[in-house]
Amino acid sequence: MTVTHHLAQLNIGRLRAPLDDPQIADFQAQLAPVNALAEAAPGFVWRLQDAQTGDATSFRPFEGDPLMMINCSVWESLEALWDFVYRTVHLDSMRRRREWFHRLAEAYTVLWWVPAGHLPTVGEALDRLARLRTDGPGPEAFTFAQPHPAPVAVDR
Repeated sequence: MTVTHHLAQLNIGRLRAPLDDPQIADFQAQLAPVNALAEAAPGFVWRLQDAQTGDATSFRPFEGDPLMMINCSVWESLEALWDFVYRTVHLDSMRRRREWFHRLAEAYTVLWWVPAGHLPTVGEALDRLARLRTDGPGPEAFTFAQPHPAPVAVDR
């Protein structure tokens, strides 16, 4: 079976304090090890990062709100992402997220299928989150709780 699609994910969060504040020090300290763990995880394809920090903390796609952070990555499958998020030490960071991030009233994580080899842009990822928030889960934007299968390749 030929893999035609990979799973993209975006999650956002609003920090409780600026990145250089001592309250956020533990979050900052775990970034590099968790990113390294992701890159070594089975099914990992790509993650958003800049050349200076090696992570996504410098991206500020929400004008006027420097505390909004984003994370975007691509995985071979829903199962590969699930295993990384919930079956590795990444889960420890998830359990502590309220120490570092405010609770958001709207959806803050979105999943969607991309053609294998495609790397989503920040704009594309934010559009998918907006679609999820507006239309709810569907084939174009969904959640772990309400997943949608990858598109099926059609032989012609």
